[in-house]
Parts: sequence; structure tokens; C-alpha cells
Amino acid sequence: MSRVMPVIVGAGPAGVRAAQALAAQGLRPVILDEGLRPGGQIYRQPPPGFSRPKSALYGFEHRKADAVHRAMDSLLPQVEYRPGCLVWNIEGKTLDVLRDGISTSIPYTHLILATGATDRVLPFPGWLTPGVYTLGGSQVALKHQGCAIGSRVTFMGTGPLLYLVAYQYAKAGARVAAVLDTSRFGDRLAALPGMLRAPALLGKGLYYMAWLRAHGVPLRSGVRPVAVQGDTRVTGLSYSQGGQVHTVDCDAVAYGLGLRSETQLASLAGCEFEFNTRDRNWVPRRDAAGRSSVAGVYVAGDGAAIGGADAAELAGERAALALLEDTGHAHDARRARELEAGLAANGRVRAALERAFPFPEDWATGIADDTVICRCEEVSAGTVRQAVRETAAQEMNRLKALTRVGMGRCQGRMCGAAAAEVLAHAVGCAPAEVGRLRNQPPVKPVPVRVVSLERPKKVSA
Repeated sequence: MSRVMPVIVGAGPAGVRAAQALAAQGLRPVILDEGLRPGGQIYRQPPPGFSRPKSALYGFEHRKADAVHRAMDSLLPQVEYRPGCLVWNIEGKTLDVLRDGISTSIPYTHLILATGATDRVLPFPGWLTPGVYTLGGSQVALKHQGCAIGSRVTFMGTGPLLYLVAYQYAKAGARVAAVLDTSRFGDRLAALPGMLRAPALLGKGLYYMAWLRAHGVPLRSGVRPVAVQGDTRVTGLSYSQGGQVHTVDCDAVAYGLGLRSETQLASLAGCEFEFNTRDRNWVPRRDAAGRSSVAGVYVAGDGAAIGGADAAELAGERAALALLEDTGHAHDARRARELEAGLAANGRVRAALERAFPFPEDWATGIADDTVICRCEEVSAGTVRQAVRETAAQEMNRLKALTRVGMGRCQGRMCGAAAAEVLAHAVGCAPAEVGRLRNQPPVKPVPVRVVSLERPKKVSA
């Protein structure tokens, strides 16, 4: 049997469970993670010495978070764990990795991408005002740094994360000015039969809402953002509801419309993609086990499709079992079937969640021409529409060439979804028909000095 050199990118729930399954069969995977401590975004750990208990940091999920943290701690003698590592390129079964300002190359025979997700944001007037954060960013501040993003925070958007983070802030002692949900009460009511498949999840969501109401936090449904108030700092947020405009006083806004899979590395690895209508996003094509279209490359967790932390644990373990099977190692076929059944059940719950918190499809219709979509290159919605009118641009990469949208530091990670929505609306087609931006290395900003025509010297995996 030839030597197997597995590498896992990501030390969240999917990456940790994948490593656990590989180590159980005697393999020693390399685990590369941007975080300084394992847990991923959902179970992000604060710096050592942080005084708040896990029950305060993770709420109802503190036992699950602790289980993932403990699992990784127990694995340390059996894996090669490298925190603080940014994988910025993949080429020829080799990863380019930046750590402490030094880039090295790490070869692999098999690769599990457990890259997680990022917030999906759709621009509106004032969204670039200092004091506007993504929901995920506001959660990082609370979990990792033990601070709030403001003294009076408004939470806006949709999805389960909206109420969870608002609840976490309020429980931590922050003042929550309001929770503004773009979905309607009728949406959640229609999704109730599907949500009954996951009574614990439904119960937690209802509890968050009831707790916030009981503590005087206004909850509003069916809203649309109008504008952030303030020039040099947030002073308030205007929103419309039922045909009327209201304003809430606040000094910070946390905003997000669900999550988008982080797929740049899968793209650089050569994986084929397909449009996930439920997630409204392009994701790597994969089978039920997590095998991508590229032999030896597996995708798991929210980086493959949005499923949440519980599904990520299942998917990480399932991808590892597929790797073991593909390399001739012992694997538990019965366990593999159980994992796939669990993932299928989770998919049905996720479908109900999407019905409860639908994407605001009318957003692209109402966004003003002067609203900036791509903040790196200062490309506005009007520029996108002008490109459609004057050049008949109908595809994302053509739009990128004409307007520079997605050419900045974020490489389209933040603006790509919004640009696709505006382009599709201007063309008069579905978002899937405008395609996706082709990813280029580096997937995230790196110092110029580490990028050269000659690759850094390879190091052993």
C-alpha cells in the first residue's frame, strides 16, 4: 500500500471528526486551521485565560462545543495540528500555506476541505458606515474578545443565527435595541410542519425569541433596510415595515442573511460545481459521502453546503470513512450508512429552515444605483446595470472584466453574491444562469513578498 498523506483544512466540527476517524485507523493527518485554537466559527474558543465559562459562551450548545474541543485535545498526539495557517493556494496536490509571515508548501495524497462558511450580506445605503458588522463578526467579538460591537446594538437580517447572536449579546449584558427580521411571521408558520422534525432545534429558537421579548427587546418581522443613519459612526437604522418607515436608535448594527459556503479552495483544487438552489449558492459537486469530482479531494461541513454544526460533525466523519475506503483501510460501512441517513434527515430540516427564513428575493429590485456593492473596487449597483445595458454582460466573469467587481482583497467572497443578484435581476434570469466567479490565488490577502514565480521549498507532511 502506498503511503497516504491526508491533509485536513479546517479544525471546526467537520475537521475534528474527520481527523478522529482517520487517526482511529492509524493515519496521521495534518490539520491546517486559520484559527489559533480548534472549534471553528461556531465553537470558536477565546484566548487562554478567558474567564467566561463555556455555558455562557455557547449557551445550549456548550456541551457539544466542549465535546469537540475535548476530542481535538485528545487527538493532538496522533495528528499534526498546525493552527494559525492560511491555505492560500492549491496546485498539483500541493498546498501553499502562510504561517507567521512565512509560506511553505505541503504535499498531500488526499485532502479533506472543511472550510466552513461566511456571512451572506446584501448591501443597502450606509452598510459601509463604521459600526456595521456581519452577524458572524459580531459573534466573533463576543466569543473571542469578550466585548460587544457597540453599547446599543440592532440585529438585522434573517435566519436562526439572527436570534441566536441577539440572545447571546443580551445574555452577556449588552443592550439589544431591536431584532429586525426580513422574513415574515407567515413564513415561519408555513415551515412549522417541517420544523417539527427537529423539536429540540425548534424549541431553542422559540425560547430565544420568547426570552428576548420577555426582556423588552422589540422583535419585528417582514422588514426591509432603508439606510444606516450617521456619517462617521452609526447613530441609528431606518427600516420599512408594512409600508411605513421606522427608525431605531443604535450605535452598531449586526447584519446577515444566512450563510454562504467558503468554496475557494475547492475551486482551486479543480472541483466541479453545481448551483444549490436551497442555499442560493454555487457549491462543489459531491456524492453522499463527500467525494468531490476530483479523486482524493473530499468536502465536508458548511464548506460543502450549509447544514450547521451537527451536520458538520456527521459529514466530517463520513468524508474520512470515504477516504479510508478509497485508500484500502478498514472502515465501518454500517456507520457510513448511519451517517448518510443522519445527513439526509438534517437536509430535510434545513429545507424547512429555508422556508422559515427565506432569502429576500426582492432585494435586487429595490437597491439604489449609487449603493456600493463591491467595496474593494467601489463598484455600485448602477455600474453593474450599466454594464448590462451597454455591453450586454450576462455572466459574472464578463462582468468582473468590465467593472472590476470581485477583483479586490476579498476576491468576491463578500460582494460576489450581491453582484450576482443584481446582474441576474438586470438580465432577467435566475442567479444560477449568470454563473460564478472563477477563483484565483491567493484566496485571501497575503504579503506580496510570499508570492513569487517560484514556489517555496516543500516541507514534509
